[in-house]
Amino acid sequence: MNDTRALELRLGQMVRRRLPWCVAEFVMFGLKQAWACLFAGLLLGAILVSRLVWHADWPVARYDALFVFAIAVQALFLALKLETWTEARVILAFHITGTAMEWFKVSAGSWTYPEAGFFRIMDVPLFSGFMYAAVGSFMVRVIRIFEMRFTPYPPFWLTVALAVTIYVNFFAHHFLPDLRWALFAATILIYGRTRIWFRLARWYWMPLPLAAFFSSLFLWVAENVGTRTGTWLYAGQRTPELAPFSKIGSWYLLLYVSFVTISLVTRETMTGPAPSSGDAGSDKHAPGGFSRETDAVSRR
Repeated sequence: MNDTRALELRLGQMVRRRLPWCVAEFVMFGLKQAWACLFAGLLLGAILVSRLVWHADWPVARYDALFVFAIAVQALFLALKLETWTEARVILAFHITGTAMEWFKVSAGSWTYPEAGFFRIMDVPLFSGFMYAAVGSFMVRVIRIFEMRFTPYPPFWLTVALAVTIYVNFFAHHFLPDLRWALFAATILIYGRTRIWFRLARWYWMPLPLAAFFSSLFLWVAENVGTRTGTWLYAGQRTPELAPFSKIGSWYLLLYVSFVTISLVTRETMTGPAPSSGDAGSDKHAPGGFSRETDAVSRR
């Protein structure tokens, strides 16, 4: 990834040379976030553009074009080393678990995909799995780009048990009492002390549950791109309507499943000690890149 990181480094240096330190930190935070959600942004852009230009009489269905586009983007990410093969395997896990949920939820009538398409199984277009993969791509990239550390990390078995319970509840609440309020409380009890340390020119931290809440808000906004374009519709929903606000809570819980999925592969790199005050002081004057590996490029 050295070529892309060298480019990232030059961009960071340009921003820090031209802006006051506090403004540069804010701008770099936004740029890093945008860089991390590149896959998701491209997929949402494709959904929007295809809705604007597609015609029903075209020989290729819009859903099929989105499926091919998503595969091409994923292949390009690997070819350009924007993602590693290890990260790709994690993203594949998101794709599988997400598609399984799609099959169940569509069959249960929770939402529908109203358009036709060839690449679909059980009324679910195959591009839908890439929407979950986009969340996975963002999470693995943002952890790497910001050099995130999660500390103190809860007992691993407890995080897995919570993630499994959340995932099962997405299915079981159709037949049994919905446990989401208890699960909301469980996320606070288990992760309430966990801080996400992330690096710009220096180290900052945020409580993990708060970060999950903010992320769920952005995911809800992104989901409205799908509903407002009619790409998928919730039960009883009309195209111009917003996605239900309850989906913010659903995404909040699903993010914990996503986080644990990533931790199955990368836990050792995520759970280092909290940065010391010396680390923060030295980082404050470090070159402005997107990651520690990026800074290393400038010293070669």
